[in-house]
Amino acid sequence: MEIFVSSTGNDASSGSKSQPLKTLEAAVLRLRGHSDENRVITVESGTYRLAKPLVLEPADSGLQIRAAKGATVSVSGATAIHPSWQPYRDGIFQTTVPVGFKTDQLFVNGVWQPLARYPNYDPKAKFFDGVAADCLSPARIKSWSDPTGGYIHALHAYEWGDVHYQITGKDAKGGLTYEGGWQNNRQVGFKKDVMFVEGIFEELDSPGEWFLNSSTHTLYYYPPKGLDLQSAEIEGVSLSNLVKLEGSEAQPVKDVSIEGITFRRVARTFMQNKEPLLRSDWTIYRGGAIHADGTENCIIQDCFFDEVGGNAVFVSNFNRHFKVSKCRIENAGANGVSFVGSPKAVRSPLFEYDQRHKLSEIDLKSGPLTNDYPSDCLVDNCLITRTGRIEKQSAPIEIAMSRRITVRHCSIYDVPRAGINIGDGCWGGHLIEGCDVFDTVKETGDHGSFNSWGRDRYWRLEDVDLNHIADTDHSKLPLLDAFEPNTLLNNRWRCDHGWDVDLDDGSSNYRIIGNLCLHGGLKLREGFYRVCENNIIVDNSFHIHVWFNKSQDVLSKNIVFTPYQIIQVPPPFDERVDNNLLHTERASKAPATALQKQSGRDVHSVLADAMFVDPLHGNYQVKPGSPALTLGFRNFRMDQFGVLDPKLRARAKTPVLPSGIRELASFERDNETVDWLGAKIKNLNGLGEQSAVGLGSETGVLIVEVPAHSIAAKLGLHPLDVILKVGIFPISSRADLTSTWKNLSIGNHEKWIIWRGQRENLMSFQVP
Repeated sequence: MEIFVSSTGNDASSGSKSQPLKTLEAAVLRLRGHSDENRVITVESGTYRLAKPLVLEPADSGLQIRAAKGATVSVSGATAIHPSWQPYRDGIFQTTVPVGFKTDQLFVNGVWQPLARYPNYDPKAKFFDGVAADCLSPARIKSWSDPTGGYIHALHAYEWGDVHYQITGKDAKGGLTYEGGWQNNRQVGFKKDVMFVEGIFEELDSPGEWFLNSSTHTLYYYPPKGLDLQSAEIEGVSLSNLVKLEGSEAQPVKDVSIEGITFRRVARTFMQNKEPLLRSDWTIYRGGAIHADGTENCIIQDCFFDEVGGNAVFVSNFNRHFKVSKCRIENAGANGVSFVGSPKAVRSPLFEYDQRHKLSEIDLKSGPLTNDYPSDCLVDNCLITRTGRIEKQSAPIEIAMSRRITVRHCSIYDVPRAGINIGDGCWGGHLIEGCDVFDTVKETGDHGSFNSWGRDRYWRLEDVDLNHIADTDHSKLPLLDAFEPNTLLNNRWRCDHGWDVDLDDGSSNYRIIGNLCLHGGLKLREGFYRVCENNIIVDNSFHIHVWFNKSQDVLSKNIVFTPYQIIQVPPPFDERVDNNLLHTERASKAPATALQKQSGRDVHSVLADAMFVDPLHGNYQVKPGSPALTLGFRNFRMDQFGVLDPKLRARAKTPVLPSGIRELASFERDNETVDWLGAKIKNLNGLGEQSAVGLGSETGVLIVEVPAHSIAAKLGLHPLDVILKVGIFPISSRADLTSTWKNLSIGNHEKWIIWRGQRENLMSFQVP
């Protein structure tokens, strides 16, 4: 049974091609519960505005919603108004809007306009399209008559995303009052010099800016030069979801397909982003332009998500075999495609980074507790770019509390944080294959093009030493949640502001095979059961941070361009670190002594020229006779990264390739290690050391070694501590520490701030 919909139709019509309906809602209701398994809604060209989300129920199972052949169909959450503009002042116009009209975004002739803000909108700026340190200066706040309802947007204090606050007014002293900051699960404030404010009337001072006074129902707009304002189409946005598939495990929405539709004009949701995920840095809002909860075998295909203010597709709780295929997602305010299960499906969940269990407190059964999570889902051949335009703690692909999610042949780039993020080990089985991910971590820090955490129930148990569990009955604890391996297979990664692949805190049970890493290297923090084989790490190497003893990790048959980048992980590594090639152009084959010294293994590893076919054009396959082949390395295809769909492939960008001129890492700060109070110390230097200790910037003095009987040990210092302050004096460098220490009086009791356990610790000591 086929129903036709046209923007010029009538909902009282028959729904035939010659007598189409006018709205999607009417078409869905006309077909709901119909016995015909082939139920199709064919939509003709036009824009279809929704006053409320289109809800599909279990009774709509089997329904197909598709654009007519050759049609351009747009489903929009925008409301069009018909203003009568009058001059206000200084080039600004005003109009009365209908009572009840609300919007957090304004579109003029289909083009997004910036809400009145300071500093003014600058698309070339690195952060937030423009930031300023004096946003909250007393003088600026004083100039605002009533900033209530405005927003403060800022980078997280350690650059792990962002935070947002809504202004609630002014206090008795003329300072701002505001609420929010819940958008990052590790709430430590924000960077005072990386922020902007918006939604304040007095900041309406630049062409394109606008402001809505809801009390007086007045819209103000500063039109750009040359705009015919009287004839311009004006749209506001207040709808947070466009299509909702609402079922349950017992009664799922089945076999629904949506094809060939453009979804646009969805409200921003950054203040609704409150729900914390499992000990990760993330919070989420369960909603999106398309929101699926309780589905089986549903598909979104050949759709375009254009400038949605929050998430594009959110797959929440119980979903099986949900598929997003051949879609384009651009300029989303938050995530591209998210798969997030229910915490009720997790055994012994914890939500805040510093929460810890004892072994006796955790459920020791493996796997999920219930079925309330996405599983066996697919994102295939999708082009996802410029997500996170508003919410920086976001990703084109976000996976949390899910199982067996496949992301295949996607092109992902130009985003503020990771391209693909797996937030926990629950419950593994994910496959990332054939993807092209680059231009990531552009507005944040300490991250990678691929990022994962494994802060699962085994991690940081109070009464279990994870560094020694390999020889105990607890050796399989890391596999309680991550009980199926995650696989990264034949992808291309490039991150110029972090790592190409970043397996962070506790990430376990990974197989990283046949990946081409173009710049940032491959990071392994503490975790278990990781197999890294057959990878090519251009101009870089493995970054090994804080490994567990006998982690069962495998580093074999890889080609690296530099020695390993190791931070306080003493040899020997696990036995299966071997058969790697340290590439050096025109070098004769020789033992890789640098790797052997670092790992205490690599007995068969060699230093040699890998004999690449055409690296300047991206072909890092090796030629016949390459020493890598004798070590067990196998070539993999170099022309199948990213989208393969011809229409999307013609549009997709590709990463900048290495120039062939090796750029060695250099440090702006002195990197020398020296003796101090019997310990070894140095300036905290580089992204690797920052990440190892979890600090947001290159500052402080890093404690490298602390012999047990040293004075430093008696003062309570540990390896990987960072000294940030002594008494009232900030310590940015060794020079600061040396000069400050000389002025302390022996025997005095002093305080210092030590960075330990990824937090500031105020501690006391007696000057020796």
